Amino acid sequence: MKHDTFLGETAAPHFLELPADVLQEKGVLRLLEAPDVDAHQLVRQLREGIYPRPFVLDDGKVRRLYFSLALVQSEMLLADPYALHAAYTREMMGFMLFAPRPKHIVLVGLGGGSLAKFCQRHLARSRITVLEIDPDVIAFRSQFALPPDDERFRVLCADAVEYFALRTESADVVLLDGYDENGIVGAFCDERFYLNLRAQLKPNALLVCNLAQRDTEGSVHLDLLREVFADRVVVQDVPGDGNRIAFAFNDPPFPPDMATIDREARMLSQRTGLDFESIARRLEKNLLRQKRRR
Repeated sequence: MKHDTFLGETAAPHFLELPADVLQEKGVLRLLEAPDVDAHQLVRQLREGIYPRPFVLDDGKVRRLYFSLALVQSEMLLADPYALHAAYTREMMGFMLFAPRPKHIVLVGLGGGSLAKFCQRHLARSRITVLEIDPDVIAFRSQFALPPDDERFRVLCADAVEYFALRTESADVVLLDGYDENGIVGAFCDERFYLNLRAQLKPNALLVCNLAQRDTEGSVHLDLLREVFADRVVVQDVPGDGNRIAFAFNDPPFPPDMATIDREARMLSQRTGLDFESIARRLEKNLLRQKRRR
């Protein structure tokens, strides 16, 4: 397995373009395929949901990354490439309420790079490491306007399970958004993975997880988080989305001070244009709900 490989070490990818109407969609279809490939065979695989690689559909307004037609993995507004178009990504950025000036952020799962780009733009003093196990996903990097690697931003082709098991490099924030065509990456559903991850967090750090929908898989991950982080976990429903976002705190002082969070939310809303005040209000309600249950 290829591990800790910089994108800059590979040649620029070749994209095969087809009209998206072959899939009853608008715009252009882009695939990581050679020009002389059997296009009819590719289209058949795409329609049947058995095409083995990620692909892009671009309708001229929104560019979307797919693992299969049944699920949009990531999307970008062409008119505003740095906007957080998906609601769950906006909710995940709620970590800034607790860690407004992190020194090191680790993102698990690149996708179209929405979270990575937002962090790179609005957290200018933070070092950002993105872990993506699939080189084909990384190959679409240029399609989603990701910045080049430099001293504070890097994309690694790496297995997150191995990364947290072997590394001693600490993080202030970890954003866990690792998905494949089957949902949350199966290797993450393991207590050892979360124990290793927590060991890489600084004392005041936190882990933010996209738990997707309210299914058995998401509930298993939530149970693991609560066990590993001694129940210092807050779960947010994403309005109008169906996803759930979990904030797991490494530091024993819990819950967080809401007066401080409210002040931070106002400043962050003004600075970034993202509605942190709404995120803070939902957080306060969830904390009160969890307190009553105890």
